[in-house]
Amino acid sequence: MFDSIFVVLALLFVKHWYIDFVNQSMEEVTGKGIYGNAHGVMHSLKHGIGTGIIMWLFISEPLFAVMLGFIDFVTHYHIDWLKININKKYNYTTENPKFWAWLGADQLAHSFTYLWLVWIVV
Repeated sequence: MFDSIFVVLALLFVKHWYIDFVNQSMEEVTGKGIYGNAHGVMHSLKHGIGTGIIMWLFISEPLFAVMLGFIDFVTHYHIDWLKININKKYNYTTENPKFWAWLGADQLAHSFTYLWLVWIVV
């Protein structure tokens, strides 16, 4: 069982890196801070779909995998929106260490989301 947990988490982290740092458009980056913006929603939807597919590989109930993907979609959206709006509110830019602290908190929150999703499955 430990091997499967490790593989699922590894796949979720690779998926996260790819969608957040390789596959993200500038429209998605700017849209994530505007609540309900289609580009921000699309960014989080990609995360939800990716998570659903990964979970589907390891659990036999497709609807459960879709539910887990939906949870990731919703949490990812709100974590990103919150981080961007905190940085905007306090005018934190990349030159400010607090910008990077909030980016790190954002990534930590996403990681905890994945741990929580795997815990739900186990």
